[in-house]
Amino acid sequence: MDFAKSDDPAVQQQLDRLAQLSLPQGRLGLETIRALLARLGDPQKRLPPVFHVGGTNGKGSTCAFLRAMMEAEGLTIHAATKPHLVRYNERLRIAGHLIDDAMLADLLREVLDAAGDLAPSFFEVTTAATFLAFARVPADACIIEVGLGGRFDATNVLDQPAACAIAALGIDHEQFLLAPEKGVPTQPLARIAFEKAGIAHAGSPLVTQSYPPGPALEIERAALAADAPLFMRGRDWSAHIGQMIEYRDQHGALRLPLPALPGAHQADNAALAVAMIRSQDQITVSPTSMAQGIRAAQWPARLQKLARGPLTDQAAGNHPIWLDGGHNRDAGAAIARHFSGQKLHLIIGMLEGKDPQAIIAPLAPNIISLTAVPISGSKHHQAEDFGKTARHAPDIASALSRLPNDGAAVLIAGSLYLAGEVLKLNEQVPD
Repeated sequence: MDFAKSDDPAVQQQLDRLAQLSLPQGRLGLETIRALLARLGDPQKRLPPVFHVGGTNGKGSTCAFLRAMMEAEGLTIHAATKPHLVRYNERLRIAGHLIDDAMLADLLREVLDAAGDLAPSFFEVTTAATFLAFARVPADACIIEVGLGGRFDATNVLDQPAACAIAALGIDHEQFLLAPEKGVPTQPLARIAFEKAGIAHAGSPLVTQSYPPGPALEIERAALAADAPLFMRGRDWSAHIGQMIEYRDQHGALRLPLPALPGAHQADNAALAVAMIRSQDQITVSPTSMAQGIRAAQWPARLQKLARGPLTDQAAGNHPIWLDGGHNRDAGAAIARHFSGQKLHLIIGMLEGKDPQAIIAPLAPNIISLTAVPISGSKHHQAEDFGKTARHAPDIASALSRLPNDGAAVLIAGSLYLAGEVLKLNEQVPD
């Protein structure tokens, strides 16, 4: 777990307390978060309209599109996304701005003091602090990204969100989401869908992408059991992606621009955000604001082209340098589509529990050179885990300095922890 560091002593004191927390082995359920929130006066019951976004890949980008569209409409928005890349503050955006250190320190202290004998996890404390902040500061809406899974995620205590969504599905966090359990689907992707669909709530629209039959059936079952209106892509809404996003649903058709965010998959995430907004009636966003938001949205470390900085200047020659924190096969496939036909130098670092081939296999035809780097403070794969052609470098700067002066693209990928390190070294800290 990356608890980050802070230059503010008051924040660091609370981060040190957070670092002492862990999830007790075998404990699943929402009892602890509910008990903690009760001690804090149940702030989750006093939130502005909530947009709750889950999924395996694309949920963070969907949140970014939602926020950009709503802000283009002139609305004041809270947003809670995860994980942070450099600073813990990135997890909470209060009324359009990252939470400041003084408020963050006070919130964490209040929640940790209230926790007492409950022994909450890092995620439960973070979620309680999020709800507390969002309940105290006025806003028109709030956007909350699901953490791990959905059914037992700490955010899944909301009474009736304005809308819920499930982005793209894939196999990830297998240790938790595919753990043996009676009465759940056994096919892996269907089980993932079952867990993600646990965010369905009575009366709250559940908006989804399109999925294979098995996972789609699990989502349909969950929506029916929860009495949640279901809006599934390909059945209740559609989005054809070409030179524009040709969107259509029960309210009619929209012609929207492609995102400025690189990657063809981002148009799908933008379309999901549009479908969420159009599925509910608690806030209104015009098509003009949707279009503006789609073009304005930013989401760091997802196919991000790095600017000139202290780190990128270590590379010899005029290399375009890209950064992506993706670490599963679906993310690898999306990256490969973006670099289709291009040769590149891959610099990779991955946590020990991740599949070393998740990024390498889809990119194999593109790779000129492969350099493995460590992830500071975390157990990570060694160079030999990435294949015979992989070489080792002690850090990112060394890996960049060893590249040939051929002008080929460089991709740094494999971990959001690594991505955060890169952004910090290049002085591109998210704000």
